[in-house]
Amino acid sequence: MIELLQEQLFQLALVAALLVGLCAPAVGTFIVQRRLALLGDGIGHVALTGVALGFLTGTTPVLTAVIVSIIGAVAIELVRARGRTSGDVALALLFYGGIAGGVMLMAIAPGGSNAKLNSYLFGAIASVTPEDIWVIAALAVAVIGIVVVFGRELFVLCQDEEMARASGLPVRFLSLLIAVTAALTVVIAMRVVGLLLVSALMVIPVATSQQLTRGFRTTMGLAMLFGVLASVGGLLASTFSTKVPPGAAIVLLALAGFVLALGVGKFVRRGRTQESSVTDRPQLRVEEVA
Repeated sequence: MIELLQEQLFQLALVAALLVGLCAPAVGTFIVQRRLALLGDGIGHVALTGVALGFLTGTTPVLTAVIVSIIGAVAIELVRARGRTSGDVALALLFYGGIAGGVMLMAIAPGGSNAKLNSYLFGAIASVTPEDIWVIAALAVAVIGIVVVFGRELFVLCQDEEMARASGLPVRFLSLLIAVTAALTVVIAMRVVGLLLVSALMVIPVATSQQLTRGFRTTMGLAMLFGVLASVGGLLASTFSTKVPPGAAIVLLALAGFVLALGVGKFVRRGRTQESSVTDRPQLRVEEVA
């Protein structure tokens, strides 16, 4: 294990896994709370067009994916907010348009082939370069910074949009901020778990944490921990066995954690119920005596 940590490729992959494991559940907590769990999938498909555009123009696919993903995320939020079509229909438009655009642009790119998209569709954490790490780290800092600075306002918005509007919060700005943050997270994670699986890492750790906790901050913190464990565990599994794809291993580990949390959560909730009932009994007696 010590020798493995000294290898540069593993060090780069480990840093990428840690950053993705932290960012994806942090943003996913707001998305799940707002019932937009499929938003990551929609943006992921749009990011595919951005990746293909990078190959077409001869630029860095990660940077073009950032630009196209942000544009797509803003578009979906504006369409949803204006009510001209429902959120699921708008997401479907992103699904189909993103895939078709990516395949078309890659087909006409000089020397392009759809096989080159596989590393972005399913992840290729072992091929992460130092340049990729710098971009991923910069995006991760931006995502965590947004969560820290606007966390309370975003929480109010996700709880009740009407209450947020009545409280004087800039609902439109905050909604766009969530969409843009989700877009950045998708691009961060696409080299680790792939565009087709990125939404899983944004949703599953949050769903797992919800089985064990109640508070919003606690849920987010625990989800980030689960995200890191799944990401690092999937990386180690793919390192020790070359037949194990890292993206799939990460998602399957996250799912295994969710199944385990389902069982543990039943005992936790049962304990809370018994504790609250014991706490209520003396109060009832006091009232009856009074």
